[in-house]
Amino acid sequence: MMKKIVFTLVVWVSVNALPVCAQKLHTMDFKTVEQMYEYFHYAPGKQIISGHRGTIELGMPENSIASMQAVLEHTPAIFEVDPRLTKDSVAVMVHDATLDRTTNGTGNVKDYTWDELKNFKLKDHNGNVTKHRINTLDEMVDWAKGKTILNLDKKDLPMEMTAEIIRKHNAYAWVWVTVHTVEQAKFYLNKNPKQYLSMHIKDAAALQAFKDSGLPYNRMIVYIGPEINDDNQAMYAFFRQKGVLCMISTAPSYDKIPSKEKRAQKFRAVFADGASVLESDLPIEVSKALQ
Repeated sequence: MMKKIVFTLVVWVSVNALPVCAQKLHTMDFKTVEQMYEYFHYAPGKQIISGHRGTIELGMPENSIASMQAVLEHTPAIFEVDPRLTKDSVAVMVHDATLDRTTNGTGNVKDYTWDELKNFKLKDHNGNVTKHRINTLDEMVDWAKGKTILNLDKKDLPMEMTAEIIRKHNAYAWVWVTVHTVEQAKFYLNKNPKQYLSMHIKDAAALQAFKDSGLPYNRMIVYIGPEINDDNQAMYAFFRQKGVLCMISTAPSYDKIPSKEKRAQKFRAVFADGASVLESDLPIEVSKALQ
């Protein structure tokens, strides 16, 4: 009888002591590039959440594996993240050119080696130092496989190096690149024609440049701006015909509204207006607003 009690106690302790990382995640696991293409093809009513730099919710530090893990415990999501280059040419996940806002370090990222950056800890959105450390892009790409999509924004990491890291991991089914011009899009597609893009097309001139480029429509989403406006309707109508999802980023706009209820109204309105992807600093809050 005593052995049975001890065994039961051990099992209870083991189960209840599971680390956070062992919690069930809401994942996107694409086995092939084509499977990923199909998932991100336009369909009416599609609603996809993109975490801008992961999240700033729950005391999490932006641009970190920990923040993305926290989001996936609540909702499926994709993530826009920002790699930068160290003094010794390691791609690390820090949004700003300097360390001051997001870590307990100071100065320029590019002036430190990776070994030196390992000693710093990340801060949350309120400036509190957390237990989390800076991640490398290689670490993040490894972690994201079978879980989510990483959308790599363009900072100071050379495009050649970005393309090589994706090639090294054969990560075309789960790593995208943000491109702001047709020339940048051509660069990545010349490196690998299967590369998926998050393309910035925010006005008629940019749309015409893309039409004239001859580039394919079936391997990208399109970022059209930060808010609802009348001009968006023409973008929605054009890209729906091409099977392309349009994204609105509320990070610089509606995320700043003080009222949680009014933010929720705007998040719902973005999808009702015609967007299929909503990028936010508050992806968990967005998911709750949509429930």
